[in-house]
Amino acid sequence: MLLTVLTGTALSLKVTHHKGLIMFAYSKIMQALAAGGGPVTVVQRFLASGTWTCPTGVTTVDYLVVAGGGGGSADIAGGGGAGGFRTGTGLSVTAGTDYTITVGAGGNGASSSGAVGTNGSNSVFSSITSNGGGYAGNYLTVPSSGGSGGGSGSLAPKTGGAGNTPSTSPSQGSNGGDSDGSAAGGGGGASAVGATGTSNNGGNGGAGTASTISGSSVTYAGGGGGGGDSRYGGTGGTGAAGGGNGGGTVADGTAATANTGSGGGGGRQSGGLGGAGGSGIVILSYSVASQTVFTFKSSTAWVCPTGVTSVDYLVVAGGGGGGCNIGGGGGAGGYRTGTSLSVTAGTEYTVTVGAGAAGGTGTTGASGSNSVFSSITSTGGGGAGGGGGSNGSSGGSGGGGGGNSAGGTGGAGTSGQGSAGGSGGSGSGAPNNNGGGGGGGASAVGANGTLTTAGNGGAGSASSISGSSVTYAGGGAGGGQNNDGITGGGVGGSGGGGNGAFVNGPNAGTNGTANTGGGGGGSSGGAVSGPISSGGSGIVIIKINQ
Repeated sequence: MLLTVLTGTALSLKVTHHKGLIMFAYSKIMQALAAGGGPVTVVQRFLASGTWTCPTGVTTVDYLVVAGGGGGSADIAGGGGAGGFRTGTGLSVTAGTDYTITVGAGGNGASSSGAVGTNGSNSVFSSITSNGGGYAGNYLTVPSSGGSGGGSGSLAPKTGGAGNTPSTSPSQGSNGGDSDGSAAGGGGGASAVGATGTSNNGGNGGAGTASTISGSSVTYAGGGGGGGDSRYGGTGGTGAAGGGNGGGTVADGTAATANTGSGGGGGRQSGGLGGAGGSGIVILSYSVASQTVFTFKSSTAWVCPTGVTSVDYLVVAGGGGGGCNIGGGGGAGGYRTGTSLSVTAGTEYTVTVGAGAAGGTGTTGASGSNSVFSSITSTGGGGAGGGGGSNGSSGGSGGGGGGNSAGGTGGAGTSGQGSAGGSGGSGSGAPNNNGGGGGGGASAVGANGTLTTAGNGGAGSASSISGSSVTYAGGGAGGGQNNDGITGGGVGGSGGGGNGAFVNGPNAGTNGTANTGGGGGGSSGGAVSGPISSGGSGIVIIKINQ
């Protein structure tokens, strides 16, 4: 997901599969860059992939990078090791540079008797890599090394997996716990070795480490508990910092808590299965000037800064996809903008950036997904109709109707967000393959297709909330076919609308442009079900008022 502080530029945050954990805070990075008040502190949690472009004036960041926790294994198995935990201050960054941030997934828990889990995945920011936690051992397999090592099962040499692998300074984690052969060791944690499994009782997971980078103390990267042998009264070990508990009285180990990077619990004897390692999160905490602009290109959570009572906003939903076989153009995502929306300092607001409709193969275009900030919801753009006269779907802006011998009706737009799609051509005469209708745009309806033309996408609307004028939410254009008397594919609407295809045979139109909410262009003819275009993803921009 992307955060852009538009008194400068941006950093790049990538959260893969919503797993692992990376957190950042700027250290004394910005002075008041705009009139109207002093700096304020912003805390932001990232739950999806993205990119952060380093803002103007920022030269260093403080950071916390935690990888995905390792998975627990089956059959008197150890706990998964925690993902590597690395934190520091004053890391050099370059203004205007896009930084890709990878947040590692938690490892899978063992899903069958005798099986082992998998390692967690690495998390990365700039030059800082935290390694995924090691999977746990069992009676057949030794544990894995990792950011923190997996706990041992009963297989000789009965020692836990190595932590801090590869080696970093300060250490990113600890070794997994050992086994006395009767029970399994706990997974290593960020600040402590996993406990030894002994006397039929699974070892506890090693302790995690607390961080206050988010503004409150939260502990991450604990080891998973080892499995016990309940036949002899043994119990499972307890996971640390959200790590999964080991099996004992209950057969299976449990999964680690989401967004901790902790290890999964190991299973008990006789087929007890392992729990998955913990998923992750990204949190940013940094100072910004009053009236700073934030651009969100993927979903996240944003904590309203102290002293901020209102924001200006732009919320654009994902665009609809184009239709197949001289299909219509996808409708633009809904476009909503306004000023002085009331917000409450200290409240965490979920920011949802709608995906554009997926392309691929099909007959009609799918609709885009909604974008949401606070009480403002913009509706995804309507999917386009396919050839043979199917209708476009309603949405923020409506999808265009399909052409190709019969004209489908354009979908309706949503009041205050967008416009209707154009209808597919329905005239008669050789060769009787009419052009697809254009998808609706934020400020104009899509054009109708005719016997000789494909409809253009409706125009989008311009916004200057970012500091410069940018046009969003253009409709996708209808498709045509150049051996059917149609003079060309339609042109996508300004604001990221895709162009319609215009060739012999089935070809998809142009995709809507990412982070504009533009609709996808309609396909050319040749197959009832064939390639279709995708809509552009949406965007949310807010400017804080103080």
